[in-house]
Amino acid sequence: MEKTAAELVFDEATKRYGDGEPAVDRLSLTVPAGEICVLVGPSGGGKTTALKLVNRLIELSSGEITIDGRSIMDVDATALRREIGYVIQQVGLFPHMTVEANIGTVPRLFGRSKSWIRTRSQELLELVGLDPSYAKRYPAQLSGGERQRVGLARALAANPPLMLMDEPFGAIDPIVRSRLQDEFLRLQREVRKTVVFVTHDIDEAIKIGDRIAILRGGGRLAQYDTPPRILEQPADEFVAEFVGADRALKALALRAVDELELRPPSGDGPRVSSGTTLRDALALLVAEHADTLVVTDDGGRELGSLTRDDLLR
Repeated sequence: MEKTAAELVFDEATKRYGDGEPAVDRLSLTVPAGEICVLVGPSGGGKTTALKLVNRLIELSSGEITIDGRSIMDVDATALRREIGYVIQQVGLFPHMTVEANIGTVPRLFGRSKSWIRTRSQELLELVGLDPSYAKRYPAQLSGGERQRVGLARALAANPPLMLMDEPFGAIDPIVRSRLQDEFLRLQREVRKTVVFVTHDIDEAIKIGDRIAILRGGGRLAQYDTPPRILEQPADEFVAEFVGADRALKALALRAVDELELRPPSGDGPRVSSGTTLRDALALLVAEHADTLVVTDDGGRELGSLTRDDLLR
């Protein structure tokens, strides 16, 4: 049976150019199979370098990286890259090829038939939220967000157990970017790949990541933990400053109102669905100059209420 996700381990992984300071310095962390690890940090923190070490676009100077216990150095570099999905900010679609042909790039190298590629392309287009009719279009006929979705479909085409994503939504406008993040999280719930995701945006890291690796200058790991622990228990002053003084508000975005004990229905106040984040609920109370929220299910039935003090507590 084809494996859908793989454990990724960095063990003292180091990249040094010449006699200079390391770009990545003894990086050690484990990404469990099926989880999203976000690499985030300031410019010069080695995020993209660490990502490219995994598929050997940049070679290790010392240390080791393993995928399901197998060292990446024991695999031919070209074969390794074919086994790993790779999505970049500029997408990199071939302009002279249709969407279907772009998606089929790696399966074609594996000898898949045209009919298999056609079927797989249609499945993946639907999976990333595009109509199968897009298969016959060319990249120039797509918007930036659509090209990004096709790039994601192409990375998934050979069903890789590991995906590398280098600021994939960085060049997209904020509204489309938020939609793509939501679509990506929906997709991940379906396909459950192991993902290493690079971003410079801590808010994106908190939203996307199961775990976040914060790198400081020189590619040294400052903290590797879940988003709630990083927000609530930053390892040091560098991490606290990097995640921002509003980290308590950011932490509210990680929980929904249905996680709190509701008061009896009040019938008075702004209404929110049970899946609303605590941050959005608090923002609504402030905007409406209200003290109480009515919490409803998806059908609009009242489930209970919450006060401003409940949210802040």
